[in-house]
Amino acid sequence: MMRLFVEAWDPGFGAGVESSEFVNGNGSSAEIDTEVERPAEAWEPLSPAPDVRAPDVVLMVDGVRRRDARVWVGDETDVQPGLAASYAAGVVRCDLRRGAAEVVTARVERGVFTSFPDATELLTGAARYTVHQTKNGDQRVLDNALQARLAALEAAVCAESRDESTADELIVADGLLGSRANASRMLGYIKSQEQPYLPAALTPVMTALRAGQRTPVFRLGTRFRHYTWYLRLPGPKGAPWGNLVRVECSTELPPVAAVALADLSAVTLPRFAATSYKDPRAPQNLMPIAGLERRLRAMLGDGRLLHRALTRTANQVPV
Repeated sequence: MMRLFVEAWDPGFGAGVESSEFVNGNGSSAEIDTEVERPAEAWEPLSPAPDVRAPDVVLMVDGVRRRDARVWVGDETDVQPGLAASYAAGVVRCDLRRGAAEVVTARVERGVFTSFPDATELLTGAARYTVHQTKNGDQRVLDNALQARLAALEAAVCAESRDESTADELIVADGLLGSRANASRMLGYIKSQEQPYLPAALTPVMTALRAGQRTPVFRLGTRFRHYTWYLRLPGPKGAPWGNLVRVECSTELPPVAAVALADLSAVTLPRFAATSYKDPRAPQNLMPIAGLERRLRAMLGDGRLLHRALTRTANQVPV
């Protein structure tokens, strides 16, 4: 008998699970250690202990970016491809004691990414673009340089927003932690799954999770090493892999601390799960992050206006 599952996400945003390998249980080539918390043969869906409580304050960090224009930068003898882009990052502070959330930090920057060695700051009638040198003009290199600047801005706004006097504070960074795992209570939150990290024998544990349950913690080694686990958020029942997110933390922590963070995530993150009538990426796109994204995208300004300003400036500067 045929089975049919309809993805809850709006298809315009892709999907919560992006690969057939993930759902069919074909493991990846990444280095993993599935026995951080318990032996692989003892894996089962885990619920946090009754005495685990959510923190008083949750800081959620996110960033957005936009390519304003493809550009060419050079002089009479050399012209190199480049990218003019706007990017913004911010932090929303969720005070669970008061039941209130507010954006406490938000900053926007603009840059021209190019390998042309003599490039200078670009000042248009609408905005100022700082030059960022790249090793060459390949599109992937330009995009990676833009992403690196966005990650640096996210780290900066996060540092500005932390309250060192508040011990009971959890930081949730939207997306992979990468090199940002420099705080003992920082989590990376991955809402779209592209790689199947668990071996096929353990996939049934992941698909058997109920809302608020998680897998045991395992160690994952790709470009960076992190402790990680899968967590199911509340939402309409659908495919066995529906409503899943992956959460990660630093391997600089002892395993017992990583397990404690995993339990903390299970009692904290589900309360922020979006609903389908509010967000097309529900439930994985957490409500405070969705609100922060809207604020940041508004801060980027009108892309058409910026494109016209860049075009006007280019017509005034002979190459």
